[in-house]
Amino acid sequence: MSNRTKIILFYSVSAIFLILNLYFIISRDTLLVSLLPVALALIFVAIFQLDVLLLSIAFFTPLSLPLHDIVEGLDFDMYLPTEPLLVGILVLFIFKLIENKGYDKKVLSHPITLALYFYLGWMLITALTSTMPIVSLKFWLSKLWFLAAFYFLGIQLFKNTKNIYRFVWLYCIAFIIVIFYAWSRHFGYGFHNDQAAHFVMNPFYKDHTSYGAMLAFFIPFLSGLTFYKQFKPAMRFWGAVILLLFLVALILSYSRAAWLSLLVAAMVWGIMKLKIRFRPLFITGLSILAVVLVFQTQILMMLERNDQESSANLGTHISSMTNVTTDASNLERINRWSCAYRMWEEKPVFGWGPGTYMFQYAPFQLTKHRTIISTNSADRGNAHSEYLGPLAESGVIGMLSFIFLAIMILYVGIHTYTRAEEREVRMIILSAITGIITYLIHGFLNNFLDTDKASIPFWAFVAIIVVFDLYTRNQLKNADSKLSSNK
Repeated sequence: MSNRTKIILFYSVSAIFLILNLYFIISRDTLLVSLLPVALALIFVAIFQLDVLLLSIAFFTPLSLPLHDIVEGLDFDMYLPTEPLLVGILVLFIFKLIENKGYDKKVLSHPITLALYFYLGWMLITALTSTMPIVSLKFWLSKLWFLAAFYFLGIQLFKNTKNIYRFVWLYCIAFIIVIFYAWSRHFGYGFHNDQAAHFVMNPFYKDHTSYGAMLAFFIPFLSGLTFYKQFKPAMRFWGAVILLLFLVALILSYSRAAWLSLLVAAMVWGIMKLKIRFRPLFITGLSILAVVLVFQTQILMMLERNDQESSANLGTHISSMTNVTTDASNLERINRWSCAYRMWEEKPVFGWGPGTYMFQYAPFQLTKHRTIISTNSADRGNAHSEYLGPLAESGVIGMLSFIFLAIMILYVGIHTYTRAEEREVRMIILSAITGIITYLIHGFLNNFLDTDKASIPFWAFVAIIVVFDLYTRNQLKNADSKLSSNK
C-alpha cells in the first residue's frame, strides 16, 4: 500500500467516524460511538498482545464498578470494565481452541483441571434443573469466563515468571488507590468508627468483608516479596511499603473473618517452613474435632455467655467473633446458614440452581433467626459461605465438588512446594498456597467467588500452582533421565 493510499484511507475512516459520532450525538443523544476506537484497540490487543490485556484486567479489577451503580433500573448486572473484557477473552479462547485443534494435554489432564471438570460439570447439570435456569446458566457462564482468562490462559501467561510479579504488582497498585479512597472517606467519619468501615470502600468493594478478604489474600505474597533476600533492594523496599499499607488497611477494615483467615494462613506458613510432618498434624486435628464434638454443649453454652458486640475497640471486636447471642453480624450469618440448610433439605440432590440463593432464601427465614439487618433480597451477601451456598444451590454433590477442588489445589500445591529446589520458586508457591488458604478459611464465613474482585486473583494463584507443578515434574523427570543414563 502506497503512502498516498494510506493517507486517503486514514482521512476517510476518520471522516466516517466523525460523521457517525455527530449523527448519534445529535439524533440519538448518545456518546456510545465515541467508544468504538477503544473497542477496536481492545480487539487488536486481545488478538496480538493477549498477555497485555490479561495484565490490564488485573489492574482494573480492584477499580471495577457494578453496572447497576452506573445505569439504574437494569435487570442484569456485571462489573465494568472487567467482565465485558472477560466475555471477549472467553470467545477468543474458544476460537483459539478451534484454530489450534486443542490445548496443552498436560494441563487438560492435570488433577486440578480434572477436579474443575467435576465442579463445572455438576454445576451445569444443576443449572439445567434449576428453579431459575436463565439465572443459573448466566452464573455458570461467568465461572467459565473467569476460568478461561485466569486459569487456562493464566497458565500460559505465568509460564513467564515475570508475569506473576506483574500480576501481583498491578493488582496491588490499583488496590492502593482503593485503600486511599476508603481512608479518605473513613477519615471523615473518624477512624474509630467501626460502622463506617463497613461501607467506605464502596462502590469499588461492596463491603468491608470482600475488601478485607482481598487484603488478606495478597499479604502472604507481599511478605514473600519483602523478606526474600535474593530480590533487589528496590523491590524489597516497595514490597515492604505496600505490605505495611495492606496490614494497616486490614486492621481498619474491621473484618474479623479476614483477620482470622490471615492468622490461619500464618500458622500454615510456619508449619510448612518448619517442615512439620503431616501425620501428627492430622492426628492433632482429629483430636481437636473429637473434643469439640464431645463437649459441644458446654462450648455452645460458653459462646452464648459472650455478649461482646463488634466495636471500634480492637480487643472487644476480636472477642465478639464468638458472640452468637447478641452480635447482629454473627446472628445474620447463622440465619443465612440455616436458610441454606433448610433449602438443601427441600432439594437435597440438585438444589435450587447455581446463583439462585439470593432469590429463593427469603421464605426459609425463621422469625426467631431474623435480625435487625435481615432482608428478603440478600443485599447484604448471599449464603455467607462458599460451602453452604453450593449445598443449597447444587445439592450435596455441589458442595462436595467445591471441597474436593479445594483439597486438590492444596494437595498439589504442598507437593509442588516440597519438590521445588529453587528458593524463588518455593517462595512463589508458598505465597500462592497461603493466599488461597486465606480465602478458603474466609469462605466458611463469606462467599465472593462470583465476583471479579476475588475470582480473578483466586484462579490466577491456582494457575501459578499448576505452572510450577508441571515445571517441577519436568525437572524431576529430567533428573531421573540423567541418573538413568549415568548408570
